[in-house]
Amino acid sequence: MINLQYNSPEEKITDQLLDDKGINLFIKRDDLIHPFISGNKWRKLKYNLRKAASEDKSHLVTFGGPFSNHLLATACAAAKFGFKSTAMVRGEFVENDTLTLCRLFGMHLIFIDRNRYRNKPKVFEELFGKDQHVFYIAEGGAGQEAVSGCAELLNELNDTYDHIFCASGTGTTAAGILKGIQAKNLSSELHAVSALKGGDFLRADIEQYCENNPPFSLHTDYHFGGYAKTQPELLQFMQHFSASTGILLDPVYTGKMLYAVYDLIRRDHFTPGSKILAIHTGGLLGLLGMTKKINESIS
Repeated sequence: MINLQYNSPEEKITDQLLDDKGINLFIKRDDLIHPFISGNKWRKLKYNLRKAASEDKSHLVTFGGPFSNHLLATACAAAKFGFKSTAMVRGEFVENDTLTLCRLFGMHLIFIDRNRYRNKPKVFEELFGKDQHVFYIAEGGAGQEAVSGCAELLNELNDTYDHIFCASGTGTTAAGILKGIQAKNLSSELHAVSALKGGDFLRADIEQYCENNPPFSLHTDYHFGGYAKTQPELLQFMQHFSASTGILLDPVYTGKMLYAVYDLIRRDHFTPGSKILAIHTGGLLGLLGMTKKINESIS
């Protein structure tokens, strides 16, 4: 049975700003699901893995960057549930902590130059198109199976919330949460915070999975320069948050998302008494690739 026990807790955050503004902030601790298949990575992989097993596939093949948490989660999940795994890694050959862990979990790595990487379907077809044992998982785990897994998050909540925040890279997690809100007929407003510069395209990517174009807010001004880009202000916020709560954030997704939450609270975006839930989507190993920047910013 392909499953993990993952009913992660909702943890209340205490902070003087929250008290001053009359806001109740909670974090859904999906980072606690698993050390390596954490956060939305498990939710995105769950139904992909079940589909692969039902189709009698034995080899998972996917794509990602050299610091991709998706690659690491796929490698670990493949090892745990009895699959072989291969990753097409964007760019020239490199060694880092993330890829070392992927190799330890038995994942085979194939480095693809950036120009060729842009046409992933062609690369996959050339290398694995004739292999009947291969199951393809899209970069980041995106797709309908991932949306279905992320939608289940709403079934676990112990309370109802006025606002639900999540970070967005492909929009898959946001789409799943939005579908979950629809399915349960909740009045919660979804806020998707783009981790990418120029993230307006995410609106269409999210809406494609949902019926009747349900309303939600897309925040595109908290990218701090673009995907995997940081600025000292972001890193200093992360350090303060972690030091005062005991909860680590990553600079690629959750750090930007929580920064957006706090900035909007400061700007009185929410009615006093509002209850906000922020989804911690894991990805903490992304810290490993930025230790130098982090140390420089918080020293």
